[in-house]
Amino acid sequence: MGHAFNHGVTNPFRIRLISDGCPSSRHRPGRPNLRFARIPAPEPEGNHVTTTDRASAERRRVTADNTRVRHVELDGHQFTVHSLSSTSRAPELPTYLMVHGIGASYRYFRRMQQGLAVTGHTLSLDLPGFGGTRRPERPLAVEEYGTLIGRLLDHLEVPRVVVIGHSMGAQFVTELARQRPDAVSHLVLIGPVTDPRRATAVQQAMGLTRDVVKESPSGNLIVFQDYLECGPRWFSTELALMLDYRTDLALREVRSPTLVIRGVDDPVSGSDWCARLAAAAPDGHLLEVAGHRHLVHHSAAAQTAAQIEGHARRHPSIARPEQIALPER
Repeated sequence: MGHAFNHGVTNPFRIRLISDGCPSSRHRPGRPNLRFARIPAPEPEGNHVTTTDRASAERRRVTADNTRVRHVELDGHQFTVHSLSSTSRAPELPTYLMVHGIGASYRYFRRMQQGLAVTGHTLSLDLPGFGGTRRPERPLAVEEYGTLIGRLLDHLEVPRVVVIGHSMGAQFVTELARQRPDAVSHLVLIGPVTDPRRATAVQQAMGLTRDVVKESPSGNLIVFQDYLECGPRWFSTELALMLDYRTDLALREVRSPTLVIRGVDDPVSGSDWCARLAAAAPDGHLLEVAGHRHLVHHSAAAQTAAQIEGHARRHPSIARPEQIALPER
């Protein structure tokens, strides 16, 4: 049966892990051992919790002097790269790449980026058309964003990353992992879209409306400001492409260990949909965080960062991806 243990999270969250051979409702056809974990909400105030002073001090130290902002032009498209180098003295450090969703920017990743920078180098992007970057002259398909991000990594001379995408950003990073297995050691999808059973603008708008009602004020403020900066015309242009992209089909061609994360109360990225995505990936894992919603990476930033770090540490990436022939789509 599942068992409780601590994964290095600053608060003593109880994690229930359904491992191989254990009963679980997350069955995949022909592969019943889908790994599923749920992080319950924290203990009520007044219960004993371990101190977070050391972790908080380390995050402050990491961000004090190491933040760097670069503007990069690729084929007429503008990226902004927000990098935060780790001060860890470990001999080999991962590089984490964060990719935002539609209408958003790097800003809602800032908390999680600080957490990840304790154990690795970090890059967080503003994609072309978002976060104040110049809008492309024409709509860019999900596949094109994936290609551009791969070329950006080449330009930055970053050979391999643990890539993290939120919402529509999960589509971009899935496409990056499909196209460039050499560049992606691990794949993380947070609040991924779009469930083909809910692939209409009206259904997505209803989900977002239900979400913002109970999101944290700080998360809503960031997202609303970013949406205004993006503008309704570019948002609508990219929305149509988001609704058409089949994340579940693309994941079948991904060879990187894949972690799907959602807030238990996320009305945009449903539990059944995320379980299907984890099942579609050849090496898929599902994590649900209780008490959080679509912006779980912001509202539960430290816990989410710890689980991503653990995923990259526990699950070995493929050794020689260039030798693996991908199936035809």
